[in-house]
Amino acid sequence: MSGPKTGLEAELRKAVRGDVGFGVTSRALTTMDASNYRRVPLGVVAPVDADDVAAVLEVCRSHGVPVVPRGGGTSIAGQATGTGVVLDFTRHMNRVLSLDPEAGTAVVQPGLVLDRLQEAAAPHGLRFGPDPSTHSRCTLGGMIGNNSCGSHSVAWGTTADSVRELDVVTARGQRLRLGQEWAGAPAGLRELVDGELARLRTGFPELPRRISGYALDALLPEHRADVARSFCGSEGTLGVLTEAVVGLVRAPRARALAVLGYADEGAAAEAAAGLLAHCPLTVEGMAADLVPAAAALPRGGAWLFVETGADSVAEARARAERIVRAADVLDALVVTDPAGQRALWRIREDASGTATRMPDGSEAWPGWEDCAVPPRRLGAYLRDFRRLLGSHGLRGTPYGHFGDGCIHVRIDFDLLTEAGVARFRRFSEELADLVVAHGGSLSGEHGDGLARAELLPRMYGDEMVALFERAKGVWDPDDLLNPGVLVRPAPLDANLRFSVLPRKPVDVAFGYPADGGDFSAAVRRCVGVAKCRTTSASGPAVMCPSFRATGEEEHSTRGRARLLHEMLAGEAGGVVTDGWRSTEVRDALDLCLSCKGCRSDCPVGVDMATYKAEFLHHHYAGRRRPAAHYSMGRLPEWLRRVDRLRLAPLVNALASVRPLAAVAKRLGGIAAERRIPRLAPVTFSRWLRRRNRERVRGWMSEARTGGVPAHPGAPGQPGMPGKMVFLWPDTFTEHLSPDVGRAAVRVLEAAGIGAVELPGRPWTVRRSQDDEVESVGTSASLGRPRVRACCGLTYLSTGQLDRARAVLRRTLDLVEPFLLPELDEVTEPPAFVVLEPSCAAALRTDLPELLHDDPRAARLARRVLTFAEALERLAPDWRPPALNRPVVGQTHCHQHAVLGDASDRRLREAAGLTGELTGGCCGLAGNFGFEKGHFEVSRVCAEEQLLPSVRRAPEDAVVLADGFSCRTQLEQLAGVRGRHLAEVLAEALDQQP
Repeated sequence: MSGPKTGLEAELRKAVRGDVGFGVTSRALTTMDASNYRRVPLGVVAPVDADDVAAVLEVCRSHGVPVVPRGGGTSIAGQATGTGVVLDFTRHMNRVLSLDPEAGTAVVQPGLVLDRLQEAAAPHGLRFGPDPSTHSRCTLGGMIGNNSCGSHSVAWGTTADSVRELDVVTARGQRLRLGQEWAGAPAGLRELVDGELARLRTGFPELPRRISGYALDALLPEHRADVARSFCGSEGTLGVLTEAVVGLVRAPRARALAVLGYADEGAAAEAAAGLLAHCPLTVEGMAADLVPAAAALPRGGAWLFVETGADSVAEARARAERIVRAADVLDALVVTDPAGQRALWRIREDASGTATRMPDGSEAWPGWEDCAVPPRRLGAYLRDFRRLLGSHGLRGTPYGHFGDGCIHVRIDFDLLTEAGVARFRRFSEELADLVVAHGGSLSGEHGDGLARAELLPRMYGDEMVALFERAKGVWDPDDLLNPGVLVRPAPLDANLRFSVLPRKPVDVAFGYPADGGDFSAAVRRCVGVAKCRTTSASGPAVMCPSFRATGEEEHSTRGRARLLHEMLAGEAGGVVTDGWRSTEVRDALDLCLSCKGCRSDCPVGVDMATYKAEFLHHHYAGRRRPAAHYSMGRLPEWLRRVDRLRLAPLVNALASVRPLAAVAKRLGGIAAERRIPRLAPVTFSRWLRRRNRERVRGWMSEARTGGVPAHPGAPGQPGMPGKMVFLWPDTFTEHLSPDVGRAAVRVLEAAGIGAVELPGRPWTVRRSQDDEVESVGTSASLGRPRVRACCGLTYLSTGQLDRARAVLRRTLDLVEPFLLPELDEVTEPPAFVVLEPSCAAALRTDLPELLHDDPRAARLARRVLTFAEALERLAPDWRPPALNRPVVGQTHCHQHAVLGDASDRRLREAAGLTGELTGGCCGLAGNFGFEKGHFEVSRVCAEEQLLPSVRRAPEDAVVLADGFSCRTQLEQLAGVRGRHLAEVLAEALDQQP
């Protein structure tokens, strides 16, 4: 650490009571926001109050070090990055200080997340009007700094329209209370405005979404010289906000959502302005390129989402239906059900992430994310915009706030090569001219930042920009606050975050098929949307349980991706310089539960579980691993040895002796708070093997006596099934919960599906010169122990990828005859039913991605079925017994993220099991919750949704938990027995007459 940096850090630690972080992790986490830009700070300070803010400014001013205020880090133009000291308000200054329902105001701190304000206001029938799509993680300070808007701006305006008073500390330590009639204005500001009244009255375009530049026109006498409003949108360049009084609006008691289908985005844009006369709450637009294929939207190629509000559902629906009748649409849908509306709105809100990938999977980037034009000109502007894109050979899919003429778009810029960056600059300059020609603003929501400030003269002219510089000088004469933003800007093609990444693919183990095999491209997926930073999981969502447990950025998916980005940058300018050996990256990944929630919930599909496995593989290459990697990472090996030697009863007896268990846990890196699960005395495979032998003997006996084997479900001897599946002997079902396997066999047979054991010997397939199969046979010799199929889950989760690869290749050898390409032509090729969701997910995704060079891997992945999928696909006419009981529990995180639970939902519904399972993660997550040092985080994760739902459940509720981890967590933390769906159905079958 350099001398000046050391001195600055020491002085800050003396001066402030908040947190001061100058280490690798703190700096790496704040190098980027949600933009294309990257600037490396010297350090980060999390102040506890305004005194801390003033102290930081004083110390930094004495050192000549810039200060950058930062909220949720979701800014899309680069203004939340900086090279000096970053102020992080989210840690301490994040509260609602007071709320006055009568006055309709709230006093808030800058680090308060918007959703927390909405939750505080909702009981009073109030809400904060502006609501960006990042409402679950953006902060009020960031919203004020950028003058954010959101989807309801046609009704409730921008953040500036909701600001009443602001407490601000200037760069020189002056504390001001900003308001109307020049309240709180710094010395010299009024004189500056009085000398430029004519320019300020004529120099700003009239449109609802003008965010670019400084809002100096708010200081005009006819606007009541509103200093607080003028401060909004200044992007942290004028002063540091420490407190705000904001206005709240009356929330409608009922809402309806009309989704209007149009042929294309142009038609939707042309129609949007005409709907404003009906006073809707929203007029949002998006095209088919951003919509999931399964989305239940009306017919069309583009849609407007138009929301109406009223005191009753009937009136809200009536207003929505009037809009439908007034609109010239291909098709329309009106939804009043709140859950249905939330599902539709999620499609729109996820567009900011979805848009980062083109339909063919290529990358797209912000940079021209939110230009705005007068709404009546939106259709013409979009046509010109499309032509400009085509002339540069670029692609992008516009979406956004059509009712306000504000368009978001991510464009497939090449920001990795000099030629691509040059084209990015040319396009930016030409688009700025196009926006101005349509009477628009370069920014309509997210601010100018590093992306557009250089182009402000094209919008305002040199004299107005010079006036902006003079205003900045009045507020911040030392240019201490966020220099290079808005005035005297850095070039728009400087500080690009991709410039430090390696140009050649990194040597990795996984195939990363969605990223062309390039680990750098996989890490680049994280664009900082920060959906992983939500503080509460809603609906079925899972991501990101460790962040919700700790509240620390480094334990979010985004934080980990930032550290990996800096690791890849390495010596080229990265903050992390020791590569795969980095302890900072290791520590950030340590609390990743490998729940895979980000794989489905992250709008850009970041897969941190895979990145973690990859990192651990390299980090521990040739080195001793943590004890848990040997004890739990190689669990299948230990349990097979115990079974081979018939030691399960002895192991259980020893584990029940507390001192011996304590020693075993200490040696194995297992949390002292955990109980070691009991092993089954008879494995599932041994039970199934014996049972099938007995059944075959029964069928043969019937055949010898001239009888016909009974049909399944007939009285007496169970009949020969019509269809057969391989039941996968996953480690958990095999050794720890064979009751689940037995129950599954019972249910499958009742449905006419026979379950057989996987082969226990490797097979060889001999082919002719014409690639025809000549023979298939086993290669094992007499007396050799059986080989077990394994999904490799425990090796994968601990990053033992060489061992995982060997285990999975051996597994493919075992089942190769049932994976022959010729079988793909069969109506019902052999299926492998996997009862443990995490093992099924490993076979579906990790197997083909790790063994990407083995075509058998993809074929096995396609043949894997969950229990519910097997029943639905192979016995579509079978109906389960009716239980007619409520259910509680949690959808397994891997089921949610990888496998999907649609078949499970339909099976539960058919069985009369009512109610929704919670989202989130149980917190045990395989080996995670058993590892030393993870118990508390594991417990907090369970307490978020799973355990409260079980405690609230009615007495007759069925507690469902398909995963062994989930069942173990329920038992050890709540004393509740969770059951696999197969167990519940089997019990019901046994109780039938």
